[in-house]
Amino acid sequence: MHIETGAARAMETRLFRSMFEERKRIFVDLLHWDVPVLAGRYEIDQFDNDAAVYIVIADAEGEHLASARLLPTTGDHILGTIFPELCEQAPPRGGAILEITRFCLARRLRARERLEVRNRLVSALVEYALRNRIQSYTGVAEWPWFQQILSFGWACRPLGLPGSTSCLVALQIDIDGRTREQLQASGIWRPVGLAEFAKAA
Repeated sequence: MHIETGAARAMETRLFRSMFEERKRIFVDLLHWDVPVLAGRYEIDQFDNDAAVYIVIADAEGEHLASARLLPTTGDHILGTIFPELCEQAPPRGGAILEITRFCLARRLRARERLEVRNRLVSALVEYALRNRIQSYTGVAEWPWFQQILSFGWACRPLGLPGSTSCLVALQIDIDGRTREQLQASGIWRPVGLAEFAKAA
């Protein structure tokens, strides 16, 4: 597991550059999102700023397998800035609340590999929250992905009804001392050692 803060610092290392390249392959080439692309290679938007935190899982050769971006909810973030209408009440904000965005699995992975890597990334996000006193994650997901997130067994709830035209759901995941056990019960949890939370060299 590798962690970096700030897009400019992330772009200094090959692993994190490959994360932005993979984001382009997934969100632009595959899903056809209308989002910015830098130099024709890197999917980088206005939320990739100095406060963004990136968690990346790499293989034994140091190649990107999966990643996610975490955004502070005390500033601009996707739910609060672009999709606040998805929430029945005001979008949750606070120093102990982060938004999960750009959850990304490498396209080259086969189905069984994708499942294992997904579980490792979910576990890493939980471990990061527990070690940094993060109490909740928020996010925006399409309905099928939201149903998968619910099935993980952790404390997850919608913040409003799905969007009438986009089928997007705003969600909140609460993280506490029970979350590891909840993910273990559903078969999602993968142990994450302290040594794995190292910055990419």
